[in-house]
Amino acid sequence: MLDRLIYLPRPRRFHWTTGTLPPQGYRLRGGVIEAADAAGKFYAEMTLRQIHRQGGSVVGEIEDWPEFPVRGVMLDISRDKVPTMETLLAIVDELAEWKINHLELYTEHTFAYRNHRAVWEHASPMTGEEIEQLDAYCRERFIELVPNQNSFGHFERWLKHPAYQHLAAGTQRTCLDPASPASLALLDELYGELLSHFTSRKFNVGCDETYGIEGRVYLEFLEKIHALVKRHGRTMLFWGDVLREGHPKDGVVLQWGYEADHAFEDPGVPFYVCPGTSSWNSIAGRTDNCLANLRNAAACRADGYLNTDWGDNGHWQYWPVSYLGLAAGAAYAWGGEVDIVPALNTHVFRDAAGVMGQLAYDLGNAYQKPGKLYVNSSALFRLIYREEPEGFPNLPETREYIDAVMARLPAARMLRADADLIRDEFANAGRMLRYACDRGLGKPAGMREIIGEHRRLWLARNRPGGLADSLRVLEARSLV
Repeated sequence: MLDRLIYLPRPRRFHWTTGTLPPQGYRLRGGVIEAADAAGKFYAEMTLRQIHRQGGSVVGEIEDWPEFPVRGVMLDISRDKVPTMETLLAIVDELAEWKINHLELYTEHTFAYRNHRAVWEHASPMTGEEIEQLDAYCRERFIELVPNQNSFGHFERWLKHPAYQHLAAGTQRTCLDPASPASLALLDELYGELLSHFTSRKFNVGCDETYGIEGRVYLEFLEKIHALVKRHGRTMLFWGDVLREGHPKDGVVLQWGYEADHAFEDPGVPFYVCPGTSSWNSIAGRTDNCLANLRNAAACRADGYLNTDWGDNGHWQYWPVSYLGLAAGAAYAWGGEVDIVPALNTHVFRDAAGVMGQLAYDLGNAYQKPGKLYVNSSALFRLIYREEPEGFPNLPETREYIDAVMARLPAARMLRADADLIRDEFANAGRMLRYACDRGLGKPAGMREIIGEHRRLWLARNRPGGLADSLRVLEARSLV
């Protein structure tokens, strides 16, 4: 959560007659900190930092504690961006100030397993040494770095290689074969190597979207994975979309849903709600959908709140596009309401001109303008990604809207070391949105400039692995 000058105080629901604070809670009287524990003291210091950034000071008393004990973020580093270590450390610093205490890097093929070079050699993977460095950095900031390896579905980046094709199963041949003992042996090997680099006792094994593998077959393999995770001394986290009953009682079910009206359900065992930033498949985000989805998840009584930021289909959105959803999610998970535009201006973009918060908000709502809405995607993204562009009635008006929003960008005065980079990232997002409109209108132009900037901006924050995959569709558009 950001500070009380930005967030509205939530109603007190408990009366602390003993004067004690709940875990992670703190009390500020002037500049004096009282805290329930070391984490509470750290969060009090973060609040003071945010207040001082605005030139303010604590008047009277602030008493605060989190709504969700686990407030997490999951970043997709498999489709297709693997951030540099410099980028990851900077992300951790930002998340820590927002009182996030759980971080996952969603992994399919982007860890450098010693015996599986063919899988990751072109992906610029995370190494064990890098994980250990990041783990220590997170711990210093009261963030638990939780290991993540999808272990059933979404295994296509492995199964496309000849050495693993005999393990392919499911209707799309993207799942590990649950009937093969070799599948479990492979996972046992991977877990033994991966988990040795983490201090967390949690482990997210994924297991979502196992197309064609459901029911008893799915449950039996999940139970085998669960036994394996327990043998490695971890608590298993797994996605809850396939299994409707019979969940392992000592695991944590991750209930995901990314649309504004998604109904998060209590599975009757420990669970986290898992909304998302709505940034993927969008270019510039889906602001209204994002905020409603995040707020809806926060209304559910769960054991944790895991905000997801995916990179499907080329990871075309730039990192600052996700700021709106990440900051709002941090606020809702802590327990506050947020006026997101001034919060972004003050604590995220640090924009003395007060431009970027509204620009990010409005550009993220361009998805509503073409005249048709999609699940987990936007019409403007589809106008570029699909081979044959669909027709939409409002593309001239949409392009005018984008032009009007982007016209404000030169007025921004961000007081950040990466201010010029952020400005360029939003500029290229604007070019992509305009190109989408023009392609839908039958007169696409400017893709070569977009590609050149996309390549440069990608390498400014991320490793080269995955860039070729991200560019594939864009390069195909440049040929016509």
